[in-house]
Amino acid sequence: MSENGTIVLLSKIISMPEGKGINETYIDIINKEEIPVLCIRKSVNKERLMPFKVLYDNNEDFWHQGGGWEYYLREEDLTKLREKAAAKTGAVDFQIQKSAKACEKALDAEEDLEELEVEIGYGSEYQAFADMSTEEKIDRLDENKKLLNELLIQKTKDEETVIKALVETTKDAALINHAILEEAMHFANDEAKKITQDIVHSTHEMVKTSAQLVSENLFNNELLNTLVKKSNGTIVQHMTRVYLNGIGFLAYYNNLVSASSAIQKLRISFASKYRSFYHTLLPHLDPDHVVLEHVFLGGMRAIQHDDFFKWAVGFLIHDIGKASAIEYHEGEAAYDRNTVIEHVKMGFKSIMTKTNYPREASLITGYHHEYYGDPAGYGYFRAYLQQYKKQNPDVRQDYCITYELEPMLDYKAHAYFPAKVLEIVDVYDSVTDPNRLYRKPMSPEEALAMMREEFIEKHLKIDPIIFDIYADYIAEKQRRDG
Repeated sequence: MSENGTIVLLSKIISMPEGKGINETYIDIINKEEIPVLCIRKSVNKERLMPFKVLYDNNEDFWHQGGGWEYYLREEDLTKLREKAAAKTGAVDFQIQKSAKACEKALDAEEDLEELEVEIGYGSEYQAFADMSTEEKIDRLDENKKLLNELLIQKTKDEETVIKALVETTKDAALINHAILEEAMHFANDEAKKITQDIVHSTHEMVKTSAQLVSENLFNNELLNTLVKKSNGTIVQHMTRVYLNGIGFLAYYNNLVSASSAIQKLRISFASKYRSFYHTLLPHLDPDHVVLEHVFLGGMRAIQHDDFFKWAVGFLIHDIGKASAIEYHEGEAAYDRNTVIEHVKMGFKSIMTKTNYPREASLITGYHHEYYGDPAGYGYFRAYLQQYKKQNPDVRQDYCITYELEPMLDYKAHAYFPAKVLEIVDVYDSVTDPNRLYRKPMSPEEALAMMREEFIEKHLKIDPIIFDIYADYIAEKQRRDG
């Protein structure tokens, strides 16, 4: 019982029997009739009425991913809903208790995490993090930073211990950030930023230590994948792998371009190997003028420490706005494009408006599927660019990639370096994911060959130079494993 009278749990109202999804008729009526949802957070004794459409548009499974909130319909609204549904379809109310108990029983039977079938979304661990208070979330992040720091200062490090710590702390940070963002979505922007600011700070500090550990050790692929599987949610597994592999690649890239001969070798092979690709992006330039300095604004160079850490945070949070029901784009037809596009918009908008993450980290979430403007890509930047070109028809982008954010926002360059890196890491992880839904996972060799053909040679989506360096990085890791 609430101050609002008798209430009924929303998930029980709209769930279909025998686990057959949700009652779309009820969803349509609730939206059309603007029936409000009563949101209750028992831990702090808060109640508020929210439009169902706002919650649903943000997360189509919000009643299962509440971040400590529970969602109800008031008795009078439920009566109205049932009457409208009966009039529309002649349907009677669904009996869901048997189905709910069956689900609970099945979950209780799976006691050994390693024997669990991997779950779609954030996994069964997520709710424990969602139920934590903000202070408990911060304490967990700070404890993890302390653990990583203790490993960092050790002169002799055990590889398995380090990788296990990196995987566990990354997983915790991903779940905590998704949980706090879910909670923040119920508040106005300024209030949401206050709620999330301490989590943002603690995450950033943890990432600094984590990134230093990864930079010291490019780690064993097999061991990493084994440990990642201990997290039983597909999204958090993906986020963990992308974060660790993304940082590992940035460290490898820095080591490579710091070598005096590496950039010179690229200059020598540029005309024969890369110029034709980049000229398609810079058609207004004379082909002979398309050189490495027009690919990388200011020239190819190592990443500064401050940028390195901001980008690492961006790799970690790039999918925290994703709803648990959404799976990953694999370059195949077997996915809902509109749903996938929406996760990028949702994540970008929520991180930008509800948190104080560095702008660099936030924009990585919105720009990591741009694909150099190819129709298969999507993101906010292309829409902004189209508007800008309408007002400034003579504008030309004279560079392909910028390390700084401002030249991209000023439309001087096509792409932001960390977003182009994340595109590659993201696609590679999706097609090699052992839990891939639509097809069997590719081997590293198969994945790299497919990406070169489909994402460079047939249609220029990912960056050719960064891709070749990434392919060398994967080969280096395999040599270490072997």
